[in-house]
Amino acid sequence: MRLRIFLEPQQGATYEDQLAVARATEEAGFEALFRSDHYLRMGDRSGGLPGPTDAWITLAGLARETSRVRLGTLMTAATFRHPGPLAIAVAQVDRMSGGRVEFGFGAGWFEEEHAVYGIPFPRTARERFDRYEEQLDIITGLWSTPVGETFRYEGGHYRLAEGPALPKPWQTPGPPVVIGGTGPRRTPRLAAVFADEYNVPFCSVADTGAAFGRTRKAVVDLGRTKPMVYSAAQVLCVGRDEAEIARRAERIGREVDELRLNGLAGTPDEVVEKIGRFGELGAERMYLQLLDMADLEHLELVADRVAPQLD
Repeated sequence: MRLRIFLEPQQGATYEDQLAVARATEEAGFEALFRSDHYLRMGDRSGGLPGPTDAWITLAGLARETSRVRLGTLMTAATFRHPGPLAIAVAQVDRMSGGRVEFGFGAGWFEEEHAVYGIPFPRTARERFDRYEEQLDIITGLWSTPVGETFRYEGGHYRLAEGPALPKPWQTPGPPVVIGGTGPRRTPRLAAVFADEYNVPFCSVADTGAAFGRTRKAVVDLGRTKPMVYSAAQVLCVGRDEAEIARRAERIGREVDELRLNGLAGTPDEVVEKIGRFGELGAERMYLQLLDMADLEHLELVADRVAPQLD
């Protein structure tokens, strides 16, 4: 089981806050640092200073200020950007990082943030997924087109004139694609077609297992032979004792009992046991959602007391 750190900067974080976590993540030996791609704080709107930071601009900076840790998004929203410029941006960050980028990509869902920043939001889930599927086709197509050849696309929502399909990412044919969610039909199919990794966020062990099963079936139905990595994301709240657990839960506005049920909360041994249950389902990676970015001691505790038990 490989551990990755996952941030929600739209809740209130500067670039410097994220850089501090990225450096701590790298120094502590975690595999990757991922961040959300949102432009609006969720929950109470009264906080969240200094405001949102753009995911790919942030990752470009982190790419130059780290050397080992992998970098990515859970999940970049297809509604935020046109597929051509997005393919260019991700390819550029991959080159800036020396091939450490992973491309978590979703259909988009948070309608309010679109309204606040003037981003068009498709009226139906079907249209969002139609656009999302075309974007997956375009982005992976642009990356995988051999140098010297051209790429053209004719879809229902996007049309690309014949062009050079540049720049190329550092990784070939492109950064690993991560698709997530628990949709019963299109999500498993799209994961089977496009994804290197399938992620289930913030679900129970049982619901995660059911989602893994649907995607495994889609992989078989497609006749896919390329391996699929399965992963899960859970909120993190670890403490050496009950007082430390309670203090960390209070700082993120959650209850300990609820976190024990719906996240990775408790002592290091409790968290190791629950991660093991996800591992029994076939999860190879666990994304640990660190909601209090100022608490770098939290990362040190997980690195010292949880990670060694998962080797």
